[in-house]
Amino acid sequence: MAGILNPSTVGNSVKIAPALNLLLSDSTNTNKATAKITLDPITRIEGHLRIDTQVKEGVITDAWSSATLFRGIELILAGRDPRDAPLITQRLCGVCTYVHLQASSVAIENSMQLTVPVDAQIVRNLINGTQFLHDHIVHFYHLHALDWVDVTAAIKADPNATQTLARQISPAAPAMDFAAVKAKLQSLVDSGQLGPFAAGYWGHSAYKLSPEANLLFVAHYLQALRQQADTAKMMALFAGKNPHPHAVAPGGITSGAEIYVAANMTSFSSLLTATNDFINQFYIPDVVYLAGQYPEYAKIGGFENMLAYGEFPLDTYGTGNCLLPGGVILNKDVANVAAVNLADITEDVSRAWYTKSTPQNPTTGVTSPSYTGYDQNADYSWLKAPRYQGKPMEVGPLARVLVAYGKGQTQVKAAVDSLLSTLGLTMSDMFSVLGRTAARAIETQVIGQAMTGWLTTLQNNIKAGNTATFTGKAVPANVTGIGIGEAPRGAVGHWFSTDGSAKIKNYQMVVPSAWNFGPRDAKGLPSAVEAALVGVPIADSTQPLEILRLVHSYDPCIACGVHLIDAQGNPQGMVKIG
Repeated sequence: MAGILNPSTVGNSVKIAPALNLLLSDSTNTNKATAKITLDPITRIEGHLRIDTQVKEGVITDAWSSATLFRGIELILAGRDPRDAPLITQRLCGVCTYVHLQASSVAIENSMQLTVPVDAQIVRNLINGTQFLHDHIVHFYHLHALDWVDVTAAIKADPNATQTLARQISPAAPAMDFAAVKAKLQSLVDSGQLGPFAAGYWGHSAYKLSPEANLLFVAHYLQALRQQADTAKMMALFAGKNPHPHAVAPGGITSGAEIYVAANMTSFSSLLTATNDFINQFYIPDVVYLAGQYPEYAKIGGFENMLAYGEFPLDTYGTGNCLLPGGVILNKDVANVAAVNLADITEDVSRAWYTKSTPQNPTTGVTSPSYTGYDQNADYSWLKAPRYQGKPMEVGPLARVLVAYGKGQTQVKAAVDSLLSTLGLTMSDMFSVLGRTAARAIETQVIGQAMTGWLTTLQNNIKAGNTATFTGKAVPANVTGIGIGEAPRGAVGHWFSTDGSAKIKNYQMVVPSAWNFGPRDAKGLPSAVEAALVGVPIADSTQPLEILRLVHSYDPCIACGVHLIDAQGNPQGMVKIG
């Protein structure tokens, strides 16, 4: 880690290196000349991501994105019973755990032509809804907000003026003791035990908030820590535990007994109400306020192609009737959303560390690692490069919101129109860092409201004696299955096939960060983040805060694209069991 905060300098002119390695070359005055900037690893994300950029006259002219560690879960699954896959694949990550459990279960159900009971689908929606609410709150306040909020400047704030500002931003929010928050922050600095605030580009000229606004967001950061813990309890109530829940299985859910307990329903309802209150009183107003303070980011960091599979089925899975519908947007044409054709998806490994082949659909895809070292002009990532009709796509909250808007989803359309009207922006401004960040808040509000209705429907079904939650069936031999859906970070898909013994013959996962952060393909087309970085202005190449703002707006989660290796890059050997 580079840089330790010196408490004596806090509140003055603080220059703190972030928790990453920053490499510069070619020039020491990069605002006027050409330089290469490497951020490795980028922190406040899950996993290990390397970003290289070429900067000329203060503007990024080219970029490369690399996941630097191998995954390999697909190889572990070969030869196993397919019903092991939901529990193993969710170990890809400590964040997007449930979404892989669900996608894998759906893939197996697809291979069996099996429809889960209605109540099981509702519970799955409630669990995944919880994953979305929790993930987006954590992303905004604890992973992304510090790109906009200078924590050290909060110490200079007037707490009474902060109270006045808080009432202006959100009159409905409960009053907070900002003097106590300021004193707590000061004591933290005096102790030298700064925890998550120990490194950052504090004092950077691109931080624009007043000391009072900085204090307000530090207070909300702490409030969100408590809220995310309570929101996570919702998943544990219906899914057994969090992370890595185990109450979903191919055929339905195994927590039928738990949902019949009135106390569990009451607890879930109370926690959902509190989460929705937090979203409406803190999250939405804070995003709107920040967007107003950084309006230039409505013109920075956009990408033109969007893809969403759709999520939260409102009836039987697979009909396409979802709260957030699926679709494809090309060239920013929101008015013309096309249906997703899974046959048009390929994975290109031309610039990735895998045995070379032509682009393959995941149904016939192969995971054959072939590491050759980092080389920007050749191979440079463990992520494959997914493409749709040969085109790179962005997936995630912005893709879902724009697809839903284009398809006329009532709640999403009203929320987007309200945001654009409030900020004086246009639809084209949504294709940006600001739009990406705002989309998370919008869909959090839409999903949270929908969850209230789903919970009521579930309670009514149980009262009516509709209590079926599981339908069992054996996995057939020589079949294929596909499970697609949405993680908070974007489109997730699992493809598998069985052999003559009904064991896993082939398993392939195409995860959100592969879509957004994959390398170039055989045609040289960059991924979404590589393209979005081009044109981003850099005020100070020794402290490239602007790169972090853009990359964090995608919420990279590279853990699902990596696996284990030691600090020196040496393999740890192989352990064979049985």
